[in-house]
Amino acid sequence: MSNEMQLKYGCNPNQKPSRVYMADGSELPIEVLCGRPGYINLLDALNGWQLVKELKAATGVCAATSFKHVSPAGAAIGRPLSDDLKKIYWVDDLGELTPLASAYARARGADRMSSYGDFIALSDKVDVCTAKMIQREVSDGIIAPDYDPEALEILKSKRKGTYCILKIDPSYKPAPIETKQVYGVSFEQGRNELDINRELLSNVVTENKNIPDDKKDDLLISLITLKYTQSNSVCYVKDGQAIGIGAGQQSRIHCTRLAGQKADNWWLRQSPQVMGLQFVDDIRRADRDNAIDVYIGDEYEDVLREGEWQRIFKVKPAVFTREEKKAWLAKNTGVCLGSDAFFPFGDNIERAKKSGVEFIAEPGGSIRDDNVIETCNKYNIAMAFTGIRLFHH
Repeated sequence: MSNEMQLKYGCNPNQKPSRVYMADGSELPIEVLCGRPGYINLLDALNGWQLVKELKAATGVCAATSFKHVSPAGAAIGRPLSDDLKKIYWVDDLGELTPLASAYARARGADRMSSYGDFIALSDKVDVCTAKMIQREVSDGIIAPDYDPEALEILKSKRKGTYCILKIDPSYKPAPIETKQVYGVSFEQGRNELDINRELLSNVVTENKNIPDDKKDDLLISLITLKYTQSNSVCYVKDGQAIGIGAGQQSRIHCTRLAGQKADNWWLRQSPQVMGLQFVDDIRRADRDNAIDVYIGDEYEDVLREGEWQRIFKVKPAVFTREEKKAWLAKNTGVCLGSDAFFPFGDNIERAKKSGVEFIAEPGGSIRDDNVIETCNKYNIAMAFTGIRLFHH
């Protein structure tokens, strides 16, 4: 390792020269095992590594995240997958999954459209099962603390030997003050070293005070994910994984709607209508994901019209009607929601309820907190005020 790495270019090809380096002269905490990382790759890698490291510390379970454009498309811990989840994540042919493979299947499967071409971060040593799963996905690279020798060789075979593989020193601890420049002006701040733990969930302000332990873990997953998501951001979580992440929206209600739609799509993919789709044998994985996304949306006719459906399906699917979708979505319950800043109005709660939200963690502090709490009470939602904001830019 060295204290400097030259890059091909910055965010865009015209932004040259480009490099990453350690200003104090120390060695970089990352080692390139294969490929050549780019500027955005490294932003994704370093943010993603922090996320999974904190998820592992908070839950005691290995973790994975799928990053795109400096925000996570998915994040999860390594809980076992049901048969239905294995099927909708396209991993039902891989046999018994290791916990780390389960974590990445969940992280990748939450929003497969957004995860296409992702940068992966894993909290633990990469095993062969996880490497085989990654081998067949379209991905730009991976960062992890270590790799099994066979797993490393599998990953090195991706993209004709150019797949970006990074090894990070898990003991690395950055300086407490961080700096960056914008338009030639230097910014300096203390690093966000906030420890996100269950104590942050102790101030339950609603009439319903009951937040079970497994839901507390899900709320911690949402908050840690938000800590590394471009703001404004909200995160829906269920059973140990993010199912809808809304990032970078100027309006919080738009963020809640965006993430809620992603959570709805995740649930709709588990419906009998989608599980029963019969795809042609030679369809590409990305085309299959896109077809499902269109089929469950308002523009379903794009994949059902004559001459098009034959290219995708063996048998023409019936229309997934609005009424059928509404009935299926009503079965999604026990969802947790985190927000990186306070909800200013109860309309966010109204939208969250439509996606099965029953538990919420947000900072509190709005002049309309009473309206937000009242809306939660209307639906028997338990909400904790954490007292902390998690903006990330």
